[in-house]
Amino acid sequence: MNPRLAAAKALAAVLSGKASLNSSLPTQMDKVEDRDRGFTQDLAFGTARWQPRLSALASTLLQKPFKAADADVEALLLVGLYQLLYTRVPAHAAIGETVGCADKLKKPWAKALLNAVLRRAQRESEALLAELEHDPVVRTAHPRWLQKSLKAFWPQQWEAICAANNAHPPMILRVNRRHHARDAYLALLGDAGVAAQPCPFSQDGIVLEEPGDVRKLPGFAEGWISVQDEAAQLAADLLDLAPGQRVLDACCAPGGKTCHILEVEPALAGVVAVDLEAKRLVRVKENLERLGLNAELIAADGRDTQAWWDGKPFQRILLDAPCSATGVIRRHPDIKLTRQPDDIAALAVLQGELLDALWPTLEVGGILLYATCSTLPTENTEVIEAFLGRTPGARELDIASQAGIKQPHGRQLLAQEGGHDGFYYAKLIKIAATRG
Repeated sequence: MNPRLAAAKALAAVLSGKASLNSSLPTQMDKVEDRDRGFTQDLAFGTARWQPRLSALASTLLQKPFKAADADVEALLLVGLYQLLYTRVPAHAAIGETVGCADKLKKPWAKALLNAVLRRAQRESEALLAELEHDPVVRTAHPRWLQKSLKAFWPQQWEAICAANNAHPPMILRVNRRHHARDAYLALLGDAGVAAQPCPFSQDGIVLEEPGDVRKLPGFAEGWISVQDEAAQLAADLLDLAPGQRVLDACCAPGGKTCHILEVEPALAGVVAVDLEAKRLVRVKENLERLGLNAELIAADGRDTQAWWDGKPFQRILLDAPCSATGVIRRHPDIKLTRQPDDIAALAVLQGELLDALWPTLEVGGILLYATCSTLPTENTEVIEAFLGRTPGARELDIASQAGIKQPHGRQLLAQEGGHDGFYYAKLIKIAATRG
């Protein structure tokens, strides 16, 4: 399959509200030649990343919007515009190959439309975008609701946040301290000719100068390293782990933090890792096996403790709560298309329900670390404030990290170009078992 057609079909499912790229793209990638897989992924992710700009440009070039049934043609047009504006694909190839895909969609009528719009874009896009960029949605390539939310919550930082969201994310490794200290592994990378630097906040983190195939790095198969963003790496040390503790990792998939917890403290009494979907636990199991680690995996709704909790208290709980993922847009740019403003309040309710349900499973004197990959205080400091207000036995602890910005509750990390993702942490201790 033509990579442009594969990318457009994956994006059409996203534009129609039927899927995310994580679910729609793999099916299409299986239909392209191996040599085209990287190009297909770049077309899909890049078009999603710049969709607010591309759609604004398309609207000025079209006489009327596409019908819902023609989301595939709309996606194909956006893929064509992305090639013209953001890739080194020669214009004649970008236009000709994209227009030719209309036949494969069994919509030959679209060929003339695509050809005319793309050729006009080739001539006029620079001038048209200059006129459109007075609109911050076009300038920042963020949907209006999100652009306005970021500006309201982060008036000093919102444009830098948007720029970081639009940048390609760095590749960051977590060194397995059971095998090597970070400096020792950095030396191994140097010997292998791989340029890398230590991360500033995670003692196990290394950022590569250039992304690459992790399987080709020293010791990957032997479990010496994993790929994990620096912000996510902070969780294990913030838990203050010690021998003999029983740890719960709620909402654990894909298992990076589960594994890091076990790497940091080999003498734990055990780790229970819960996730809602059994199919997501497959990835957790694979990561544990590669690293030679063990945890009890349970597929269940974390809120339904009667269904999965054995009644034995945990001394540590990590709640990496479901969230808007607005801190990791650069890794999942289709969040700009799939996430809607009404989702945020609903997610905050779910986050509060998880806190309420898991708190009784925590031993008095135990610590619960609340985390999200959101940059919106509605899901972060406001959720913690509400929980503390209704939970007399909970107190907040200071977070011993210089990463991020201190909030009324917890610390907020904002996505950094070349550095960590957007993330949030709050640390709570249970001082009494009773609740009001």
